[in-house]
Amino acid sequence: MKRALALLLALLMVFAVVGCAKDEPVAPAEPNEENGGEKDTVEENVDPILIQIAYGNNPGEPIDLAANEWARLIEERSNGAMKVEVYPSAQLGSKSDVIDQMLAGDNVITLADGAFLADRGAKDLGIMFAPYVFESWDDVWRLVESPWFADQAAIVEEQGLKVLTANWIYGDRHTLTVDPVTAVADLEGMKIRVPNNNIQIKGMEVLGATPTPMAFGDIYTALQQGVVDGVENPLGVLYAGKFYEVAKHLILDAHVKNLTLWIGGTAMYDSLTPEQQQILMETGNEAGLFNNGIVDKANEEALAALEAEGVIVHEIDITEFQESALKFYEIESITKDWTPGLYDTVKAAMQE
Repeated sequence: MKRALALLLALLMVFAVVGCAKDEPVAPAEPNEENGGEKDTVEENVDPILIQIAYGNNPGEPIDLAANEWARLIEERSNGAMKVEVYPSAQLGSKSDVIDQMLAGDNVITLADGAFLADRGAKDLGIMFAPYVFESWDDVWRLVESPWFADQAAIVEEQGLKVLTANWIYGDRHTLTVDPVTAVADLEGMKIRVPNNNIQIKGMEVLGATPTPMAFGDIYTALQQGVVDGVENPLGVLYAGKFYEVAKHLILDAHVKNLTLWIGGTAMYDSLTPEQQQILMETGNEAGLFNNGIVDKANEEALAALEAEGVIVHEIDITEFQESALKFYEIESITKDWTPGLYDTVKAAMQE
């Protein structure tokens, strides 16, 4: 009897185990060469592409505000597939440092101009910083949209740098002086601070002044101590530097129309998809228009603020200044590296 009962219990346990096994899901066999199956794939999340925008301008300046707008547009337009970090105040180093980073393949963007890129192989671009080569900003826009500019951008690209956008206004460069200036003759012998590049040095020289290169941070003291008699820069820069405290005379000579170009490494650009390349450049142009609106407003406010601080704005005959500047285009040390007939070529390109 005991033996029969034990047998019955054993059978019941077997049936219970088999019943449970029927309810368990059967795992699919791993694909292999024998069963010919293909394993189901699960799409993994792809990390966004990180791009850094670096520049020396400080937070709150038009360039900085517009760079942040560019970053916002890129992230929005790419639906988060592209992430942008903004580094003002030279946080990633000088312009040359940042360019070295992009040539090494880093996803970094920085600003430049014609004079700077002339030193990077596109010698003819230096003319964009020459005195009075442009009569208006419309001239600038026609030139950057011309085949001539496209050819220059291609030369820059051969050096590993890609021009991403070229419609950002930095500003008209005007001249603030200790003594009044109403004509070209008044500049004769005046020591005017200029950045340390040959184009701007010679550009001020042909107007009769004595160009005096020095670091930006030394300008205020130099004006105060009579080391220099004046400084040239866009209105916003002249006001922010408080140079009006030691120089009270301003001419709106607009001897240079300072255009900002933004560049990145070709390695970074080529690593993007065609859609991402389009987003980067289109949003760059949109941010440029945003920047230009800020600059226009900032110029109006800066001029009003300078006048409120006692600065006198003197009327000049701009034609006289433009005619004096023509001597610049005959300076052999400037033109020897340019394509023959460059001035006429550029002027013609503005009319196309």
